[in-house]
Amino acid sequence: MVSTASSLLPIRRATSGDSPCARCPWVVDSPREFPPEVFQHSAKTAYDCATHTFGCHVSGVHRPATCAGFLLRGATHNLHVRLYGPGEESVHSSRPLHANYRAMAIANGVDPDDPALARCRDSGYETHDDPGET
Repeated sequence: MVSTASSLLPIRRATSGDSPCARCPWVVDSPREFPPEVFQHSAKTAYDCATHTFGCHVSGVHRPATCAGFLLRGATHNLHVRLYGPGEESVHSSRPLHANYRAMAIANGVDPDDPALARCRDSGYETHDDPGET
């Protein structure tokens, strides 16, 4: 099985530079490249105080890097990123990204009620119908 989660690896820029690559699953209009099981497995990267990071799929196993899309929308509550960086200030995207890990995983085929998504924290980029919601 292909896995995109990495454990306590050095965080480097994504191999595509300082923005999500052309086929990044965090980009709203990217093609679905991986089976839903990959996103179920890596959901733990978006849990509160997670110590695993979401790996860039183009970086490969010999020089793993943290996904730029993850840094922008999924790493808000990731302890490893908060302690060791880089944070979202080191990357940018001119293309629309999914608001959080849950939205990205669902767009890539994970059932919205999948237990793996239950503990995923929101990123703060969500939109709400009621402006009073937080």
